[in-house]
Amino acid sequence: MTRTERLVAELTEHPPVMSVRTAAAWALVSQYASFALQFATSIVLARWFITPAQLGLFSVAFAAVTLVAFLQDFGVTRYINGERDLTAGKIHTAFTISVAFAWGIALLAILASGAIASFYRDPAMRPVALVIACSYLLVPLAIVPQATCQRRMDYKSNTMIEVGSAFANAVVAIALAIFGYGALALAWGAFAQQAARLLVSQWRAGLLLPWPLRIEGAAPLFRLGGTNSAQAMCNSITARAPELVIGRLIDNIAVGLFARASGLAGQLRMLVAGAVSGVFYPAFRRVRDSGDPLGPPYLRVVGAYTGITWPAMAGIAVLAEPIIHLLYGERWIAAAPLLGWVALSQLCYVAVPLNGDLPVLLDRMRSLVRRNVLETAASVLLLAIAAPFGLIWVAISRSAHGLVFIAIYAPFMRQMLGFRWRELAVIYLRSVVVTVAAVAPVLAGYHFWSPPSDAGALQMLVTSGAGALLWFVILRLIGHSLFDEITGLLGELFGSLRSRRVEPARP
Repeated sequence: MTRTERLVAELTEHPPVMSVRTAAAWALVSQYASFALQFATSIVLARWFITPAQLGLFSVAFAAVTLVAFLQDFGVTRYINGERDLTAGKIHTAFTISVAFAWGIALLAILASGAIASFYRDPAMRPVALVIACSYLLVPLAIVPQATCQRRMDYKSNTMIEVGSAFANAVVAIALAIFGYGALALAWGAFAQQAARLLVSQWRAGLLLPWPLRIEGAAPLFRLGGTNSAQAMCNSITARAPELVIGRLIDNIAVGLFARASGLAGQLRMLVAGAVSGVFYPAFRRVRDSGDPLGPPYLRVVGAYTGITWPAMAGIAVLAEPIIHLLYGERWIAAAPLLGWVALSQLCYVAVPLNGDLPVLLDRMRSLVRRNVLETAASVLLLAIAAPFGLIWVAISRSAHGLVFIAIYAPFMRQMLGFRWRELAVIYLRSVVVTVAAVAPVLAGYHFWSPPSDAGALQMLVTSGAGALLWFVILRLIGHSLFDEITGLLGELFGSLRSRRVEPARP
C-alpha cells in the first residue's frame, strides 16, 4: 500500500480525529498564536524599522502579484474536503492539477514583476514583487497536505502549520529589517512563510508529493476549479483594489497608512472568528451527507460569528485612535480614522458567513459566481467614486460595500438553506444588544476619564475589560446562542482534560 493509499484509508475508514468543537478550539489556538506573532512583528517593524512609505511599497507589490496569482489553489482544498468518495487516484489528480496551475501562475507573476514596477513608476518595486512572486512556487506543495489535515479534522497539525509559518515570517522579516532591507524584508518574510508552510505541512501529512502525475478524472476538479478561480479573482480584486488605486492615484505613504488600518482590522477579525471558518466546511459536509437540514446549524454559526465579532470590531472602531497611537506611534496616527471605518465594515462581512463555501458544497456554483461578479463590480464602482475625494472616503466606501455585501448574499443563503428572515433578525438583534453592551464602557470612559486623543493603556485595559465582562453577562441574560456554544466548548475541553488525568498508565 502506497503512502497516499494509507492516507485515504485513514481519511475514509476512521472517524475524524476530533469533534467540531475541539477542532474549533485548536483553530482558535492556531489563530491566536499566529496573530500574536504577526501582531508583535508588525509593532516592532512599524515602530523602529519600517516607514509608511516602505509598507506602502510592499503592499502595492503584494496586491499586484496577488491579482496575478489568484488561481493558486484552484479549488483543490475545497475538493479534498468536500469530495464524497475520495480515493488515492483523486488525490494524485488534485495534486497534479494544483502544481500545474500554481507553477504556471507563479511563472506569470515572476514575468509580470517588471511590468508592475513600470506601471507604478517605481523601480524599487520590481525586486519586491519578484521575491513575492517566487514564493508562490512553494505554495502548491503545501495545499494538498494541509487539506488532508483539515478533512480528517486534525487541527492540531493545522495549528503547527500556521504557527510555524508565522514564526518563520516574523524571524526573517525582523532580521532583514534590522539590516535595513526595508520593503524587501517584508517580501522575504512572506517567502519564508510559504517555505515553512510547505515543510511543516509535508511533515504532518507524511510526505505527500504530486507523483505519479495523473489527470484522469479531472473533470469534477476543473468544474470546481473554474468556480473557485472566478470567486478568488473577485475576492482578490475586492480586497486589493484599494491599495492598487491609492498607490496609483496618491502615493506609497497613503497606501501604507491604509494597509496598516485594513491589515490590523482584518487580522483582528480573523483572530476573533476567521480561524474556525475552515472547521465549518468539513463539518457542514458531514451534515449534508447525513441528509439533515442545514438551516439550523447555519443560524448557530451566524450567532457565533456576529455575537463575538460584532462587539470586537465595534470596540476596535471606538478605540482606533488610542490603539494606533499606543501600538505604532505618532507617525502612524493618520491611520486611526481609516481603522475606524474599516473595522465597521467588518461587521457587514461577518453578518453572512460561509457565503463562499456553502454554495460550493451544495453545487450552487453558477449562482455564486454571478453574485461574486456583482459584488466585485459594486466594490470597484464605490472605490472609483470615493478615491478622488481622499483617503478617508476610500475607507468609508468599504463600509458602503459591506452593506451591498449583505444585500447580495443574505437572500441567496436564505433561499439555499431554508431559514426564515425572522430567525435571522432575532440573531442580529441579540448580537446588536451585546455589541452595544461591549462598547458602552469604552464610550463612558471617553466621557468620564479621558478623550480618545489622551486615552492611555490603563484606560483602554480597564474599559475594554469592563466591556468584555458586560458582554458575557448580557450574552447570558438575553439567551444569545453564543453563550451555549462557549459553555459547551469549555465543558468539552475540561472533560477531555479530566479524562486524560484519570486514564490509566499503559503497562
